[in-house]
Amino acid sequence: MYLLFRKPAGYLRHTLLAAFLALYAAAAYAGGNNTGEAALTDSVPAHWIYDEHFNQSIPTDDNWWHQLGDPLLDSLIARGIENNPNVVIAGKRIVMAKEALNAARAGYYPSLGLQGGWTKARSSGALGNVSMPATTTDYFSLGLNMSWEIDVFGKISAKASQQKALYNATRAEYAATMVTLCANIAKAYVNLRVWQAEWQVAVEHIASQEKIVKITEARHEAGLASMLDVTQARIVYYSTQASMPTLRSSIRTTINSIALLLGVYPRDINDLLEPTRPLPDHRQIVPVGVPAELLRRRPDIVEAEYELASYAAALGIAKRDFLPTLSLNGSIGTGAHSAGDLFSRNSLTYSIEPTLTWTIFDGMSRRANMTSARQQMEIGIESYNNTVMTAVEEVDNAITTYAGTLRNLDILDDVVTQSRKSLDLSLDLYKRGLSPFNNVVTAQMNLLEYQNSVVTASGNALTALITLYEALGGGWDAADM
Repeated sequence: MYLLFRKPAGYLRHTLLAAFLALYAAAAYAGGNNTGEAALTDSVPAHWIYDEHFNQSIPTDDNWWHQLGDPLLDSLIARGIENNPNVVIAGKRIVMAKEALNAARAGYYPSLGLQGGWTKARSSGALGNVSMPATTTDYFSLGLNMSWEIDVFGKISAKASQQKALYNATRAEYAATMVTLCANIAKAYVNLRVWQAEWQVAVEHIASQEKIVKITEARHEAGLASMLDVTQARIVYYSTQASMPTLRSSIRTTINSIALLLGVYPRDINDLLEPTRPLPDHRQIVPVGVPAELLRRRPDIVEAEYELASYAAALGIAKRDFLPTLSLNGSIGTGAHSAGDLFSRNSLTYSIEPTLTWTIFDGMSRRANMTSARQQMEIGIESYNNTVMTAVEEVDNAITTYAGTLRNLDILDDVVTQSRKSLDLSLDLYKRGLSPFNNVVTAQMNLLEYQNSVVTASGNALTALITLYEALGGGWDAADM
């Protein structure tokens, strides 16, 4: 005896709904919260340690080189931005990343294909219990195929999010390239002006030393000084002349370096840079902002943040691999023995195949991929923290260096003033026969050394200032990110 039970009305509908809710919950779990919002292991300092040369406002003009007041430098940087190969390469990487993002977003749409051809096939007649004659068929076919993975569980969205983060990271990398390029051009330009200033100092000293040589020769001819005074004066004179070829070589190689940064040949800018120009003003009140603003101003920090976001998205993709895939495949077409019958009523063919596939076991490869993705994200967190800490250190160091070079310059200016007085006094005493020529030699060498020290310190101050602007992320528009 058999008992028959009727299933309640709507049983199948409720079963499918319960299964869908279970899958939706699994998808939500797989998504997780991998945005890396709490990536910082420690908060950044509230303020910098600085003195009167700095203020806590944010820079209002990211084209910081305009503050140096040198139109030629402005034009060089503009030319470098346009021609430098590294900038061009970084720009092309942005295009590549954008296309990769477009490719990932293409997963939202179905793929369509058109096929047509002719088929001839022979089927065996001996496959059954009774042997039959083999059959041969030949026909023409024409059709349209469609395949569509429906993003129910967000795997395609996660892939698009990953590519978007990588695209933004390449934009930040481009900005970092720009920051470095502008700073390097400015530093090379400062070095050029330093060498030219030292050349000018040497020229002035050679003229002064030549006069002193003539004084010693005249005193020697008059029997008021020994030949030793003449030779000592000539040694100082010739030693200064000996520095000129080295300075000329430094000027030449620095122009070559600037040309490389600008993406041009040295002959194209030689006429612009050969004339001696004064060093830009190195004393400025620098708006450094607060440390927390580096998180949005420094392109390397922004790049590290977007890379971390891409690692988080990759972890989300690895988790979604545990979920099923819902796809819809279909085709519509026509087939007929004769090509003339392809569009007849009876030749139409079509198929619709909604498919749900779910991998049950794969030898733990998905779990291994998820673990690897999680470790990569944790590496990204540590890298982000290290980038932030490095940025804070670089700004602190630049502030300290710039302030220190300014104080050094103040002292060196006093030293040069006293050295000039010492040379004038020793030379006057020597002319009157009240002091040996050794004092004149020492005063000459000291004045030359300290004047070169002032030039070098001025260059160091400008370089420190440029480094500070670079460390602050200047040279790109933070709003673009």
